[in-house]
Amino acid sequence: MSYHFTVSPDFPPERLSGWFIFNTWMQRQISEGIHLEMYDSFDKQRAAIAADQVDLIYANPYDASMLVREKGFVAVARPRGRSDEAIIAVRADSPVQCVEDLAPGSRVVSTGNPDVDMMGMIMLEAADLHAGNTLRVNADTFVLVARKLLKGDADAGIFLAEAFDGLTALTRKDLRIIVRSEISVVQHMLMIGPKFRHRQADLAAVLVAAQDDPKAQSVTEGLGFAGWDTVAQDDVEFMIDLIDTLAFQPDS
Repeated sequence: MSYHFTVSPDFPPERLSGWFIFNTWMQRQISEGIHLEMYDSFDKQRAAIAADQVDLIYANPYDASMLVREKGFVAVARPRGRSDEAIIAVRADSPVQCVEDLAPGSRVVSTGNPDVDMMGMIMLEAADLHAGNTLRVNADTFVLVARKLLKGDADAGIFLAEAFDGLTALTRKDLRIIVRSEISVVQHMLMIGPKFRHRQADLAAVLVAAQDDPKAQSVTEGLGFAGWDTVAQDDVEFMIDLIDTLAFQPDS
């Protein structure tokens, strides 16, 4: 039997090969057939989840509620020392100095990453801005979010903090952060579905032990992670409850 693995589409493109290497390593470690399927949009990935075509997923925090409460997934592990934070930035020469300087009708560019957009829109609430009184501009990647800001196609951009910090020094020099979130408990995590759940403990053990093997650790570092930590179910439920609370935002 082969199980199906996928990765939230918001991973950095340069890590694509790292996920395929990780999948090969993982199969060898637990002696299971695992097929890695990448989706180029959140909608396509959610359709596959809805059709029960996903058994293992490196999931974004926003989808955790659906995975746990509707599909019976549980957490296996999370990257060590990482959390999802959002940044709102403008061009360096923009007159906007803080969120409150943004007015209704402002053009906000983002990738559509669900948890990052959610955090970004929460921060915009300080200026009484919401989905109903802003103009949304779409970009496929955070690099393109920066490009649209620099070209003047948007007034503000919502970034994953890690992605903003990974922009070139020249690009960051031409942009200016006006606010950065500090939630700290919102995280991506590896989650396993009901058909594959009998291997949860085995998989968690090999991920955590990877730090003790230089070759295995190089696989982990290929994903941009320092290591893996196990996740208590109470921590998962807390994160889900927090996201559900944050996500409830009226449009007016």
